[in-house]
Amino acid sequence: MLQPGLLPGRAAGGGSAHRLRDVVHHRGQPHVADQPVHLRHGGRERLVPLLHAPDLYGVEVLPRRYPRGVPFVLDFSIRNGACPGKGQKPPPDYACVSGNSYCANATGGAAHGYVCRCLEHYDGNPYIANGCQDIDECKLRKLNPELYPCSSDGICKNRLEGYDCPCKLGMKGDGIKGTCTDKFPLVAQVIVGGIGGIFIIAAISFLILLRKEKQKTREFYQKNGGPTLEKAKFIKLFKKEELKPILKSSNFIGKGGFGEVYKGFLDNEEVAVKKPISGTMLENEHFANEVIIQSRVIHKNIVRLIGCCLEVDIPMLVYEFLSNGSLDDILHGKKKVALNLGVRLSIAVESADALVYMHSKTNAKIIHGDVKPANILLDDKFAPKISDFGISRLIARDKKHTGSVIGDMSYIDPVYLQTGLLTEKSDVYSFGVVILELISGQKATHSDGGSLVNSFLEAGKKEKKVTELFDKEIVAEGDLEILDSLAAIALECLNLDVDQRPLMTEVVERLLIMNRSRKS
Repeated sequence: MLQPGLLPGRAAGGGSAHRLRDVVHHRGQPHVADQPVHLRHGGRERLVPLLHAPDLYGVEVLPRRYPRGVPFVLDFSIRNGACPGKGQKPPPDYACVSGNSYCANATGGAAHGYVCRCLEHYDGNPYIANGCQDIDECKLRKLNPELYPCSSDGICKNRLEGYDCPCKLGMKGDGIKGTCTDKFPLVAQVIVGGIGGIFIIAAISFLILLRKEKQKTREFYQKNGGPTLEKAKFIKLFKKEELKPILKSSNFIGKGGFGEVYKGFLDNEEVAVKKPISGTMLENEHFANEVIIQSRVIHKNIVRLIGCCLEVDIPMLVYEFLSNGSLDDILHGKKKVALNLGVRLSIAVESADALVYMHSKTNAKIIHGDVKPANILLDDKFAPKISDFGISRLIARDKKHTGSVIGDMSYIDPVYLQTGLLTEKSDVYSFGVVILELISGQKATHSDGGSLVNSFLEAGKKEKKVTELFDKEIVAEGDLEILDSLAAIALECLNLDVDQRPLMTEVVERLLIMNRSRKS
């Protein structure tokens, strides 16, 4: 009686082969005989024959040497057929029904017919549908690494009809051939690592600096009165990044006692950004109050303060931009324009009216402290607007102000320099110098160091006509009486006796009378 036990393997003749352990047990039978045996494979039971081999051993040898049985190799073929030729259609009873299988002529002991085999990289039963399945070489290599090589520097990856063994990250070569090597030599790795380390340190340093910069920005904002100005209705607070595009050398338009001035656009409006020079601003506790006062100053002849930036050590101010620059540019600079007497008189009248508004028509008295042609800006129609309140001070109506004012020495009241007391009469003195420049066309300080004020004062003391000091362009117009009256007002404003100086309200009234009489 045959007791079959099955193990997968390869047949010598090339069919589906099975190694039979303890196949034959001798129970009183003298030799191995042909008889059918039921073999189970692929979940199905099939009837196959055992081949007769009576002459392999003597009758007595087999049971003596192998009392428990002998191993057999099953070698079979399908004898009632042959492999179809190239291009031929297989017959209806063709046995190789699995995909990924092929037909081979029988060899060895079963030299008749044909057998079916799975293609390379497939395994299973080619005699049933879908019997040949792709094998996972990466799993099989654990049992037989020599058959499916993949070096330790590679990564086994199964794929259909084979497997790959790419080298690990940072290496190159072929893991199947065992040729994986580092992409970079040790020296290159050290260099790259060093550069990477430097980059990481730089990035960390940048983040630390950025954090410190943000902290510093918050501190500046607090120090410059941000919480107070947030409540102001007529002032806009700009971020530092908003003004940064304007603060380029290509946008630079001038420099004065307040600082550098740049031209640009904010919210589709042309503006002038004033970036102060260190030390020119008021003390921080006064700055917010002064900005609030300036934002409330609404007069057609005073430059409008739009907003400010508090995120820097010294706040920047944003004003409306006036296209014709300053009166100083028009009288003495590169933009010099021949102004007739009517325009000059209008500039004097409207500038004086702006000072009157500051001195007496605001909630709190404002003294400019640096009235001069450079701080009188002109629009496209040469209408004047008083600017630069950077050195102005907020003064209580019942008090005088004591403090430092940084301005042009040619326009500063000598009495203020002696006493340190800044009053509205200090602005009156400065305005007197402006009138002299308007009627003479000369600078307050001559190139030889002489003073325009002294020239007019000396001309008056020696009873010498001041006509020689008038601008010849307006003298030709023939209004000498108007020019004499303007000179007289200017000299009164320049009186060293403060009490003898007129108020700005008186100056405006007299200028208006002259302007009306000239037009009539």
